[in-house]
Amino acid sequence: MAVRTINEQKQKIIYATEDLSAEMRTLALQIHAAPELSFAEHHSAAALIAPLEAAGFSIERSVAGLDTAFRARWQQGSGGPTIAFLAEYDALAELGHACGHNLIGTASVAAALALKQAGTDFNGTIEVIGTPAEEEGGGKIIMAEQGVFTGVDAVMMFHPRERNMVTRGALACVDLLFKFYGKAAHAASAPHLGISALDAVIQTFIGVNALRQFFTDDVRVHGIITNGGQATNIVPAYAEAKFLLRSATVNGLQEVRRKVLAATQAAADMSGARLEIEEGLTYAERNNNLALADIFAQNLLLLGEEVEAPPEKGGVGSSDIGNVSQITAAIHPYLRIGDVYPHTPEFAAAAGSENGLNTMLIAAKALAMSAFDLCHDASALEAVRQEFTRWKSHAKSGDA
Repeated sequence: MAVRTINEQKQKIIYATEDLSAEMRTLALQIHAAPELSFAEHHSAAALIAPLEAAGFSIERSVAGLDTAFRARWQQGSGGPTIAFLAEYDALAELGHACGHNLIGTASVAAALALKQAGTDFNGTIEVIGTPAEEEGGGKIIMAEQGVFTGVDAVMMFHPRERNMVTRGALACVDLLFKFYGKAAHAASAPHLGISALDAVIQTFIGVNALRQFFTDDVRVHGIITNGGQATNIVPAYAEAKFLLRSATVNGLQEVRRKVLAATQAAADMSGARLEIEEGLTYAERNNNLALADIFAQNLLLLGEEVEAPPEKGGVGSSDIGNVSQITAAIHPYLRIGDVYPHTPEFAAAAGSENGLNTMLIAAKALAMSAFDLCHDASALEAVRQEFTRWKSHAKSGDA
């Protein structure tokens, strides 16, 4: 086994992160104790901005027209790349920080502060981009469409999980709300005078289920009835259903969408109901920049951490960082905080635990060390850029 040594520059980053430990732990626990929902993370955003502003980062608030989005920037030397750490900080209704965003946001702030305080030798610009509403609302998608990530050479963030994984896939997805308008009538004495909006919903589910045998293995379609009528003795004049469509790529997703919309329109036509559709933001698949992932993995190994291979079939969830990864080199590694799974009360507890806080600081060190590599080593930056260019050309040709 090769002996890995930490050079003097990276040792400075490690020491700087450790010097920040008490402050960053307090910050993470502060956010954990006061969870805020998507687009309403006012106190969390302010808490993350405060130490960056105090350290001399320039601060831009309400980025992309989002009240709780921000960008903190600090430049060292002249020229060099722009590296951004992404901060998430919204929570889940009832469960609080059951996805560990208090750790994510604080780790990114800690990484940026450590780089500034370490006094390492590099040319480049370090940013922390505060991205609200990951759970509900696709904050990064809105910010990407507004050009926030244009000109950024690489973006990084970490996510707490049950094991260490430097790369993991994520599917493209879109949500669709189907609203059916029928005609009310007495369900016993005059049903023939009514048009059942609920029948249209039921036929939609039947149609979608008939399509499943023709979907490729990467496709996931799941739906719920969000309104099925109000009384059993009235033909429902209004009903609605919400579906979430997923596929390995945005191109594949569009084909799934076409088929589901056709089935839904057929259900409306068959029942006589009028159909309205509300479509959410499209989440793109995640492109893990393998060159950047390798840099992060090597820094994790330097810190004495294990790196596991990703699952064979990749991920089946979706996240708005996928849209960012279509614009610039990106990684979204996972680090273990315990034998717990996201969106559970147990995960929320782990996100405020000593183990969770320790993992957050390990992530901050690895993020900062990886940013240093990109700013200090031109060959590392070039490898990341070439990897992104290669992926982009394959994606355009349909081979990705």
